[in-house]
Amino acid sequence: MSNIPQNLKYTKSHEWLNLGADGVATIGITDYAQGSLGDITFVQLPKVGATLKADEVFGTVESVKAASDLYAPVAGTVVAVNPALDASPELVNKAPFGDGWLLKLRLATPADAAQLLDAQAYAKLVN
Repeated sequence: MSNIPQNLKYTKSHEWLNLGADGVATIGITDYAQGSLGDITFVQLPKVGATLKADEVFGTVESVKAASDLYAPVAGTVVAVNPALDASPELVNKAPFGDGWLLKLRLATPADAAQLLDAQAYAKLVN
């Protein structure tokens, strides 16, 4: 069974979102997603300042098995990308909810995060 932290929101495409009090969300892929992909070898992310629409492809994760698109859980502006992933993309495998985060997004409408799946709904999706 995958690790599914209770405090996060999830998408059907296996991204997670952790919304901060400042309206900035940290976004990554779930433990289930990284496990399905296998050893991650490359991560392509947008530039800081990019504006994303909900459900828009914002990057790619490549592994020994496949390449997979990354989808924005909500609309917003990229305020940071994880610089450690350039040299160490395997961080996504080792710590998908920690050092393997992908980007930080200032939400256009913070209330949109409430429409994402909670941990229980995501668990039903993957189990």
